[in-house]
Amino acid sequence: MNQIAVLGATPGDKLEVVAADGTVAGTGVADEQGSFLQRTIPAGSYIVRTVGASPTASAPADVFDESKVPAQSFYDDQKLPAGGFGYLTTRDGTTLSMNVMLPGPADKGPYPTVVEYSGYDPSNPANTTFGLLFNALGYAYVGVNMRGTGCSGGSYLFFERPQSVDGYDAIEAIAAQPWVLDHKVGMGGISYPGITQLFVAATQPPSLEAIAPLSVLDDSYRATGYPGGILNTGFAAPFLQERFDAAKIYGQGWSKEKADGGDTTCVENQKLRLQNPDFLQVTKDNIYYDPTLADAYSPSTFVDKIKVPVFLAGSWQDEQTGGHFPNMIKNFTGTPHLYVDLVNGLHTESLSPTVFARLAEFYSLYVAKKVPTLAGARVVAPILVPSIYKTEAPELPADRFEGKTFAEALATFEGEPSVRVLFEEGASGKTVPSGPLPRWIESYTTWPIPSAVSTTWYLGDNGSLNADKQTAGTADSYKADPTALPKAFYPGGRSSDVWGADVVYDWRSIPSGTGLGYITAPLTSDIAVIGTGSIDLWIKSTSPDTDLEVTITEVRPDGTEMYIQTGWLRASQRAIDTKNATDVYPAHTHAKADAAPLPAGEFTPVRVEMFPFAYAFRTGSQIRITIDAPGNSRPVWEFDSLSKGETVTIAHDSKYPSAIVLPVVPGVSIPAGIAACGALRGQPCHPYVAADNERAAK
Repeated sequence: MNQIAVLGATPGDKLEVVAADGTVAGTGVADEQGSFLQRTIPAGSYIVRTVGASPTASAPADVFDESKVPAQSFYDDQKLPAGGFGYLTTRDGTTLSMNVMLPGPADKGPYPTVVEYSGYDPSNPANTTFGLLFNALGYAYVGVNMRGTGCSGGSYLFFERPQSVDGYDAIEAIAAQPWVLDHKVGMGGISYPGITQLFVAATQPPSLEAIAPLSVLDDSYRATGYPGGILNTGFAAPFLQERFDAAKIYGQGWSKEKADGGDTTCVENQKLRLQNPDFLQVTKDNIYYDPTLADAYSPSTFVDKIKVPVFLAGSWQDEQTGGHFPNMIKNFTGTPHLYVDLVNGLHTESLSPTVFARLAEFYSLYVAKKVPTLAGARVVAPILVPSIYKTEAPELPADRFEGKTFAEALATFEGEPSVRVLFEEGASGKTVPSGPLPRWIESYTTWPIPSAVSTTWYLGDNGSLNADKQTAGTADSYKADPTALPKAFYPGGRSSDVWGADVVYDWRSIPSGTGLGYITAPLTSDIAVIGTGSIDLWIKSTSPDTDLEVTITEVRPDGTEMYIQTGWLRASQRAIDTKNATDVYPAHTHAKADAAPLPAGEFTPVRVEMFPFAYAFRTGSQIRITIDAPGNSRPVWEFDSLSKGETVTIAHDSKYPSAIVLPVVPGVSIPAGIAACGALRGQPCHPYVAADNERAAK
């Protein structure tokens, strides 16, 4: 599909791809395996020929595009294993490795079936974690490796379009099997295989019943790769490097074991691996958002094409994918049923017991087509919770559909508000502090929350945040030093080290001279904020550019400070996408054509996007923001900041009214009493230390 692959050429041969009219559509050199891959070729007939004194040419080959969909017989004729390892075939002949785990004998089926599809190792026969989980819930599980990974054929490029079309073919081939209930399947997975579901579902496979993308991103650039236009070197860059390394010849160790054990298909399927582009380098070479490239990697641009029921869940402080994903909720206009769980915490919060219970109900109704019961979930939770969260599993909710017919259960589920906001995960009082249960839940029909009221606090002298603009004021300055603090507030390891309830963070206060703080007076009433925020600043810098990091926290009456959320912006990329921006969502174009240095010696307006969050501020607490150079704002995340000690000055007066704008949601029933310091998942806490400009008020 829009590609030509060459196998068996002489290594080092110069090759050219020639269209039927004689036009040269591409050139290259056969690699040391005698392979060459030409990507992004228009549909048509082509030959490949050597370049030299005595050229030789291939027979014509037909390149097709996405409009060529195989007949149903192509899928029906594939006899896939009824349990165990094997291969399925995509429309271009590429074979994808797969592993099937059934919850019982094949002849006792058919079974409701869930497919996990990614560039990790879902088809690795030794990787049984999710297979056993779904089996315990009564589902057949099929793990499929993307092209160019594991024992699958082809070449790997991060979320290349053929991978999505392969997913269509995988869904249809699996659904055609006799052990699949109703010849319909669902999809499942967290993180990478969660994101993959969005890509595959947008191709609209006819046999796809429902998807449940967990802990995903909405925009590869804005959410994770370049938050605020700044390269994320702590998670995004290493992730892409790991994917590139894992897609090398036998880059996944288990595939070498399969090959050494006599799997000749796995051996043959390594032949295009030297044609894998280095997508990390592609990412580093594209520091701006170019829609012709980046839209294809941004699910927010295509989730409107998804036509099946969707269960979406994730956390605000996700240390991997970042928590930006709620911004695409409004774009799911094609699905008849969208269910969303939003919660404070980390990358694994989408598997926490409260979310997992609703997920199990979703699969029962839309994939298994039966009245939901949490019997299987009660078997899984005591294994899943201790392994992820390092605490005992709490009791799951009661089976709320007991005694109902399927139609009654479905009507009840579909009649409930689709968006749930889980507040204060970790402070339920039913588990150890930072255990994976929320204190309470609020439900809404849509996102953004329709009743939210944009509420403004203006920056003022002495580090104040006020309801009214300040007529006159003295600007504040700091040194933008990204080395002043540790880059990330977890001192070692990768993400799995921060998931446990016993995690200890290294979140620090801003050192003197390297940042500013602004804080409200103690609140006279409880306030709930749900959604994105906008930090609207008037700045000038001694450098033509600077990187901004703004963090919102709660300073509590007991003198402790709770982390809530952060936003970032490279000042030169301050141009606003006026079509999509709102007063609480400063959407940026991040386009190269819109980038501009800061005018020397002038105050310039910039709007920093605060990533989405939900938080309840209690009476007597204070809302605080801090402004500094990027770093020490999220575990694992680090930034390739251009700041090098420039002086940044922020004005706050009637001419330059710097402010924060937050969506305050009325009617939230906030329980009394603040959470213990450090109890909330993903939200570290430490003693409040005033910044230099705040100290002036003391």
